[in-house]
Amino acid sequence: MRALLIAGALLAPGSAFSQSTIVVRGATVIDGTGRAPIADAAIVMTGGRITAVGPAAAVPTPAGARVIDGRGKFVMPGLMDANVHLVYGMSVEFLARYEDRFDDLIAEAAQVALANGLTTVFDSWGPLRPLQRVRDRIARGEIPGARLFAAGNIIGFTGPFGRDFNGPAETTVSKPFVKRINDLWEEGTGPEVMWVTPDSLRSVIRGYTAKGPNFLKYGASGHYLQEMLMFSPEQQRVIVEEGHRAGIVVETHTTSVESLRLAMDAGVDLMQHCSITGRVPMPAALLDRLKTGSPYCAIQSMTNERLAIETGAKAAGFPPRVYWDELIRAQDQNERRMIAAGIPVLLATDAGIMNPDEAASVPENQRQDNNTALGQAHFLWFRATAEKGMKPMDAIVAATRNIARAYRKDDELGTLEPGKRADLLLLDADPLADIANVEKIAAVIKDGVAVNRAALPVIRVLTRR
Repeated sequence: MRALLIAGALLAPGSAFSQSTIVVRGATVIDGTGRAPIADAAIVMTGGRITAVGPAAAVPTPAGARVIDGRGKFVMPGLMDANVHLVYGMSVEFLARYEDRFDDLIAEAAQVALANGLTTVFDSWGPLRPLQRVRDRIARGEIPGARLFAAGNIIGFTGPFGRDFNGPAETTVSKPFVKRINDLWEEGTGPEVMWVTPDSLRSVIRGYTAKGPNFLKYGASGHYLQEMLMFSPEQQRVIVEEGHRAGIVVETHTTSVESLRLAMDAGVDLMQHCSITGRVPMPAALLDRLKTGSPYCAIQSMTNERLAIETGAKAAGFPPRVYWDELIRAQDQNERRMIAAGIPVLLATDAGIMNPDEAASVPENQRQDNNTALGQAHFLWFRATAEKGMKPMDAIVAATRNIARAYRKDDELGTLEPGKRADLLLLDADPLADIANVEKIAAVIKDGVAVNRAALPVIRVLTRR
């Protein structure tokens, strides 16, 4: 990889660049809006913000600016992931071993994400307090990492030890340990809230929003193969109303057609993995409702290779799961229909860093194209959606502007426009010619500062060599 030079010096973090003016000149700019790219462009960044972008001939270089020669390069917004889990593990072994290191696990994962071009991630299930601490440390510039927004618990779900993730743990380890771990996730929003009246639920949600989650996520239906409906229509409306009262986005976990419909009726802003509808494909009427982009739909797309692993002959070694093949095939069909219909989807992966001991126990035939492995999952998403017919520009918008809009962060993030945060990638090849070229990253810039990708993660727990 050819080094990028700034006034004769290598780009490096920790310098005064964030307070300086930096100009990338000569690159082709893909600004994330969906507009045609700008060839031989210039993009000016000052104090961590974009101050100008356009044809190089029309954008002067400010006096004293540090200039990056972008000739032959392609610039696009920093990537986002609408659904990650920076503490990724529900086993007793994992949680017992790292109980006192959740902050480190989160920081490590945020740094892995940043090194791979994700400048912003949204954590939709995890321990709220540790996530908030790391979020704030990154925002203050104390540690590197992808910009982080967190929901904490999925309202109505258990913590790691319980029906939704690891039920046997409740009966095999001590009750104090189970309670301590679950309480860290649930924060008073566990499965018991499904039993309360809408008025009582309103009080619960109001108390939870006061703890400062960046957005809310609730279970409209169960987890894995528990597709039961969890909240009544009245309860769902209360959750949405209270989230909106607090000024934050409300999203759902849905796994069935009816949970999808009820969540849309409740007025949610965003639905995670909404292409998962159980054994049956999405009805045309629901597909039509999604065309408006309200609510937004995040999809976790699998490559054809991964689909073959999850279904049919290549699935050998997977534990038996009731009607799993039907669920996966319906999901694939839904995504193909959504892409063909031009529905504005979001890149989402459910990705995290797996405990190395658990990863080593996964059969070799199940490791290919792992679409939940943080660092590679978003690149696999681009490949998967291309296989389903998504155009490269639409995929870029799905991974940038659409996510920023869905989470109401588009005044700051998602596109390369004056006033926005200076989050961008420099690529060695054209992603519009082949979306796989998003993997050919020459440099990552976040808040106007170049990222020393080779040094990340600085904190090594699960990635230690």
